Amino acid sequence: MITVGMNYHVIPGKQSDFEEKFAAVMKALEAAEGHTHSSLWKDVADDASYLITSEWSEEQAFTDFIRSQAFKDVTTWGKEQILSGRPQHKVYKH
Repeated sequence: MITVGMNYHVIPGKQSDFEEKFAAVMKALEAAEGHTHSSLWKDVADDASYLITSEWSEEQAFTDFIRSQAFKDVTTWGKEQILSGRPQHKVYKH
């Protein structure tokens, strides 16, 4: 099992858009093979800063998901309209 930490910083004022899109992404995650659980966390010191923790059965399952067209569509939208910088991902192996 692995846990992936995905750090995002959104353009101020776009927090609600990001949170709504995450709800849609959760549906895709729930259908992804190897996905166990994901949560969205908001930084109390910077309300435009978010962390998504995502648990997967194995790293390859996560890699397959981030290479999917569904993930690419969401990330393209995010880069163009929501994020203030490049996301940072970190894999934690158990």
